[in-house]
Amino acid sequence: MIIKAINFRKNGFSTQPFAFGGEEGMDKFDFSVRYRSGLTNYLIDTGDEVILVDTGLPAGTPEEVPDEKTLIYTGRDISSYMDAFQALGYRPEQVTRILLTHKHADHSGELRSFPNAKIYVNEEELSAEELKGIDNIVPVKFTDGAYYNFPACQKITDGIYFIKAKGHTKGNSIIVAENDGLFYMMHGDITYTDEALYANKLSVVFEDIQAARETMDRIRAFITAHPTVYLSTHTPLGAENLEAKKVIDLNDPPASIPVGEITFKTASGKYVCSVCGYVYDPEKGDDKQGIPAGTPFEELPDDWHCPRCRKGKEKFNRA
Repeated sequence: MIIKAINFRKNGFSTQPFAFGGEEGMDKFDFSVRYRSGLTNYLIDTGDEVILVDTGLPAGTPEEVPDEKTLIYTGRDISSYMDAFQALGYRPEQVTRILLTHKHADHSGELRSFPNAKIYVNEEELSAEELKGIDNIVPVKFTDGAYYNFPACQKITDGIYFIKAKGHTKGNSIIVAENDGLFYMMHGDITYTDEALYANKLSVVFEDIQAARETMDRIRAFITAHPTVYLSTHTPLGAENLEAKKVIDLNDPPASIPVGEITFKTASGKYVCSVCGYVYDPEKGDDKQGIPAGTPFEELPDDWHCPRCRKGKEKFNRA
């Protein structure tokens, strides 16, 4: 088994209030503290199959334009997700299965680009807007019982397990691949930065805060009992952990690497939801909420919300 990182954005940041403030509130944390951010998904080559864990942003998703109020900035494009995938030496038709951690568009954006893949999705996510019109979905019902201290799992193939881990979304899941005595834990957004895992803090993005806490407690207990390589989406630490086969020691957090210089660019007028990736385009408006074409984001009503994940305007970044 070979596990590879698919890196497609870099040089972003998440603020401490965003990454840590889910339970105690953002005001309890330091807005000036930033952690490195980016976007990374993963590929598992078993020798018999090519399996993807999540499929990046949709092609053409604009970069955000951060400012002093930005809570999370996913960084600059390295390439599109599909170009990053193919740069690893694979073709879309080789992918046999896609394991989706959750519905949000920065994880599900290119599901339609793999014609031969079966897409495994927690059955509680099936009504998501991001999954509409996709025929090759396999609902995961978690019929294989417990996986160590996690109550519900589905075995995908030898050494690969799809595990119920709700909280971030109500159908959130994690994937664990066992290889050479190590447990590679691929998650979507259990944490936005590994610093939150070490500090035992939840982000401000969740659909069920109690379930998110239970999931975090189970993950930390699992990591304590098993040699685990923690593979994140929103921090370059995921790819770095994979390359070094770094086993997480919760009692020995590494020093944070400072965020590099942020490159600013001219805003396009579009805004991107930092939770689900929805793009508000003022040229199109939002007919579902009665917003006519030509309405700038700044003139949207205060109670306007993301039509996909229903989060408020404060969760949007300039693009």
